[in-house]
Amino acid sequence: MAVRNGSVPPYSPSPTTLSAVTTTDADYATYIAGLPRVLAAAACLFRDAEGRVLLVEPNYRKAWALPGGTVESETGEGPRQGARRETLEEIGLDLAPGRLLAVDWTRGSRRPPIVAYLYDGGVLTPEQFAAIRLQEEELLSWKLVAPADLGGHLLGQLESRVRAALDVLESGSGTAELEDGKPVAEGA
Repeated sequence: MAVRNGSVPPYSPSPTTLSAVTTTDADYATYIAGLPRVLAAAACLFRDAEGRVLLVEPNYRKAWALPGGTVESETGEGPRQGARRETLEEIGLDLAPGRLLAVDWTRGSRRPPIVAYLYDGGVLTPEQFAAIRLQEEELLSWKLVAPADLGGHLLGQLESRVRAALDVLESGSGTAELEDGKPVAEGA
């Protein structure tokens, strides 16, 4: 590289250098296909004025759940958009999710890991509860459950995630970072 008048000319790679780092579409597709898979899910935590949590009863499993579901990432949907779409689909309310309360990396034995995002759905009014319309293809019913009674309705990791989110709301602290429902220590 020649330096003229004290300045360095801009970098311009040679054609040989470019061909060495350029991949074909097929090579890139093969590379992407070999990467690990991670799923994403998003839900909203809705409460009433007494602090009870809105749960929905799916028809495809025994435990209760929050309004939410899989993020349709292949369409470009993000977690916040997914939480809003799932809320509208499942309970008929079109409400923008509030702040992010918890993120949970959940491992699975028969599926890829899921990153679960839990947003604040807020405190619903009696009129909003009256307007709930369940998605009959997936849900049987809904009910409000006191935080002390969540363990009788939610599976372990989801119960832990909801409790962490409720703690965030009560304390005003930042988003809870969880792995398999357990808090992650900073610097871990």
